[in-house]
Amino acid sequence: TDEKLRQVIGTSLTNNLDLRAAALNVELARALYGIQRASLLPTISANGSESKSRTPADLSNTGKRQTSTRYDANLGAAAWELDFFGRIRSLKDRALQEYLATEEARRSAQLMLVSSVANAYLALAADRESLRLAETTLKSQEDAYALIKRRYDVGIVTELDLYRAQTQVDTARGDVAQFKQLTAQDENALNLLAGSTVPANLLPAQLADVTPPQDIQAGTPSTVLLRRPDVMQSENMLKAANADIGAARAAFFPRISLTAAFGTASGELDRLFKGGSGAWTYAPQIAVPLFDPRTWSAYDAVKAQQKIAVTQYESSIQSAFREVADALAVRGTINDRVSAQQSLVDAVAATYRLSSSRYDKGIDSYLSVLDAQRSLYSAQQGLVLLRHAKLANQVRFYAVLGGGGDTNGDSQ
Repeated sequence: TDEKLRQVIGTSLTNNLDLRAAALNVELARALYGIQRASLLPTISANGSESKSRTPADLSNTGKRQTSTRYDANLGAAAWELDFFGRIRSLKDRALQEYLATEEARRSAQLMLVSSVANAYLALAADRESLRLAETTLKSQEDAYALIKRRYDVGIVTELDLYRAQTQVDTARGDVAQFKQLTAQDENALNLLAGSTVPANLLPAQLADVTPPQDIQAGTPSTVLLRRPDVMQSENMLKAANADIGAARAAFFPRISLTAAFGTASGELDRLFKGGSGAWTYAPQIAVPLFDPRTWSAYDAVKAQQKIAVTQYESSIQSAFREVADALAVRGTINDRVSAQQSLVDAVAATYRLSSSRYDKGIDSYLSVLDAQRSLYSAQQGLVLLRHAKLANQVRFYAVLGGGGDTNGDSQ
């Protein structure tokens, strides 16, 4: 639902090289399927030829040396297999299912790309918010250090308080540097996924700037998992394995092929297409397997592959349910965790204010102030992480349900 994020995702769908490679694999599989499907049809070709031969006198019927010339023009099919036992049809079905599996692999790659872009976008927003928090903390620590330094110079506070304040400043400086590194890496990752540099005006400043995804409605049936790209890919590969069994079984039966040609033939080129020069050939052939132990091993191999495909299909369904269950487990508790963390931040912030007030009045030591500062900073960073986890889980929920892989059709 976030318009800027939608634009970044649209750019990635256009420019991402991994997705482009997946789309090219689909084109390759489609072409291979076309080749296998065409095997059901005869290959018609036109041929023209000229031949000359010389017969010695002792082999000639006339007792004289002879030179003969022959011209041919034919239209026909060579070695066209008649698919009585379904071998070629099974191979065609296998190529079709492999093509469909490749298309599902493309959808899976697209779904992964969409969720990866969304997660990288959210990670950048979270790290930028953490960077702002670290910078704000550093500024307050530097101000506190400057105040204590002045008090130390006039002998009001001890040297120990001065060094304690210095440690907080140095810690905050280290955190600022770390989050600057993380935000730069997040931008690099987002640019890589998008396939180009994402404009600065599309990048989020903090998590609050990101519109959260819509919630999945309660009552969504588990049958939507059957439309997940990885599940459908496994199903297609199972169908391809079944087709392999049909092709392997057909290898036990005779193979019938036909070669036929029709055309003209003449000893003189100018009479090649005149009346009475018609010629034809018809040569059926049958090959009956009598003893070939390889066919039995091949049949056993494809049956084993089919069992493997069944196992992989069942595994993909189990993985789908596991991933959805994990996402639901996070969804069921993340709101309570965010609420508890927000309450913790409020309580620690109040503790920090009271500790600072007590220290300013000389009631308490600076150690309690430092402890409250550390606790507040840690609680604020934890809140950012939990808010990020909540949004990221919503993205993952869509992904594990198989949504977002396509923008049209029933595959949404």
